[in-house]
Amino acid sequence: MENLLISKIFRDFAKILEIKGDNPFRVRAYERAAQNIENLTNAELNDFIQEGRLREIPGIGEDLASKIAEIAATGRLASYEDLKKTIPEGVLDLINIPSVGPRTARLLYEQLKVKSIADLENAIKKDRLRGIFGIKERTIQNIRKGLELVKKGRGRMLLSEAEDFARKYTGFLKEIPKIKKISAAGSLRRQKETVRDIDMLVISDSPGEIMDKFVKFSGVADILAKGKTKSSIRTEEGVQIDCRVLNENSFGAALLYFTGSKNFNIKIRQLAIKKGLKVNEYGVFRGNKFVCGRSEEEIFRALGMAYIPPELREDSGEIELACQFKLPSLIELKDLKGDLHVHSRWSDGNNSIMEMASSAKERGYSYIAITDHSQSLKVARGLSIADLKKKKAEIDRINKKIKGLSVLYGTEVDIDSQGRIDYPDKVLKGFDVVVAAIHGGFKQPREQLTRRLVRACQNKFVHIIAHPTGRLFGTREAYDIDMFEVLKTARETNTQLEINAFPQRLDLNDENSRKAKEMGVKLAINTDGHQVEQLDVIKFGISVARRGWLVKEDVINTLPLNKLLKTIKK
Repeated sequence: MENLLISKIFRDFAKILEIKGDNPFRVRAYERAAQNIENLTNAELNDFIQEGRLREIPGIGEDLASKIAEIAATGRLASYEDLKKTIPEGVLDLINIPSVGPRTARLLYEQLKVKSIADLENAIKKDRLRGIFGIKERTIQNIRKGLELVKKGRGRMLLSEAEDFARKYTGFLKEIPKIKKISAAGSLRRQKETVRDIDMLVISDSPGEIMDKFVKFSGVADILAKGKTKSSIRTEEGVQIDCRVLNENSFGAALLYFTGSKNFNIKIRQLAIKKGLKVNEYGVFRGNKFVCGRSEEEIFRALGMAYIPPELREDSGEIELACQFKLPSLIELKDLKGDLHVHSRWSDGNNSIMEMASSAKERGYSYIAITDHSQSLKVARGLSIADLKKKKAEIDRINKKIKGLSVLYGTEVDIDSQGRIDYPDKVLKGFDVVVAAIHGGFKQPREQLTRRLVRACQNKFVHIIAHPTGRLFGTREAYDIDMFEVLKTARETNTQLEINAFPQRLDLNDENSRKAKEMGVKLAINTDGHQVEQLDVIKFGISVARRGWLVKEDVINTLPLNKLLKTIKK
């Protein structure tokens, strides 16, 4: 049972009770219980549940123990569902706004009938908060800033979701005979981890026909704008897609301009001015004379610089290096020779080892590490030591059958609250690949979380730290660690860090990947796949690596197997 689910229910329970003005001791009881459960690993919590020892957890009495058992058994809590019905649905959302606590939410509801974020925005716009007892001017300003932060995070989708939408609408456009070329632009083309809107550029001599058909595609909910060469629609899922039709001479210039980023474009324009040129979305000009614009490559040449891959266009030093023709040759998908973090049916995967191995071979890999969960992670059916022997025997049999691919005997071990690993050394030394990860206690102090990762790096049998910051988009923020200290220890101990390519993770992110490279820490790009289809998400890990300036030599699973095993040995 995921400890975060239980702690979230208890925290929300406490918030609703506080909004309703319930007994403060009861409110604190739920808050304390939530905190203590968060500080347990999933494995520790499951031991308490399965062994009937929940009341041994500080702050857990008979009532809360029965509630935990109910959530563990059903995934929900009936009394919590009933309690939620006693307040308007949107009131609980107010508490997620920085500076709006339960007390303020209650004041807003009781005195202004504010039942949602939209109600609160309207109340602030009409200056209705001023004068309410207990809400000061500074509080109003903080709430306004909090609303902006919430709005800023709305409407963004995962990179993988954006690619799905772009692929769908590109498919529609390709069915139109008069389209010569299509490309996505914007943050999607730069492969940002989240994307707000999708920009599509098209070459066609019949823009009117393209616009007419674009706004009538299947799945269009609203037509936001329709013009002669540009139209915007909103899909049934709420995604905005803009389509622009261009002529061939301007396509490269428009692609450069609409790919961005904003700071990158500003720097490019400044560089052009120094060379007596002007760059805009229509082309490169010397005075009023058109110089070029059909492709990005010819524009970069005209500016006297190397082509800059879209993933690097963030004004973080790439323009200066391009002017010196010293940009790195970024890693590509074809460079990978294997995946070092996948799961099978032996723990919580959906496919057998043979199925995962066959799928890896189809993708051109030469090795794959089957890293099922370790014994303490019972929620993921972690393997006992006895099970490990059976799994190893199966891997040995498969390696005799399958040709052209090596199946590595691996594990994903749990890093406990003290940084210890949950298999003894005599077991760990038998694995080809040991991946270690934190699976609970994400809200522990920065020093403790850092210490856990540092100690795991110092274990002579741990090769890779998986999803090092623990973030899950839309569910969990990255936990607070001293990244410099973790990277320093990783370098000193020859421990690799992972870029987890799973779309909800992308962890390490591009910024931390670049820090790792600069500090001399090698990385592994893995999928954390739990079924054969998920091996395809490796491309998103490549996107992170490219945004992090990584080259082939920075990533261990670009190595042939014999060199890989020598490289990771401590």
